[in-house]
Amino acid sequence: MTKRNQHVVPHANGWAVKGAGSSRATKVVETQREAIGIARGIAQNQQSEMLIHGENGRIRERNSYGNDPYPPKG
Repeated sequence: MTKRNQHVVPHANGWAVKGAGSSRATKVVETQREAIGIARGIAQNQQSEMLIHGENGRIRERNSYGNDPYPPKG
């Protein structure tokens, strides 16, 4: 299984969880909160990053669940 960043994006039927580079949604739910919970679980399992987009489509928050360098660079 490849490590794909998980994106929470607006969808016509609510909110979608999409893996980076995928054209299809992994899951579509009614609320952003539900989508964040699903994306967080997938990202933690894959040790990847979760990116939350706002209603305008721009990234508003990101959380990493992988091997982050400590101390952080820069």
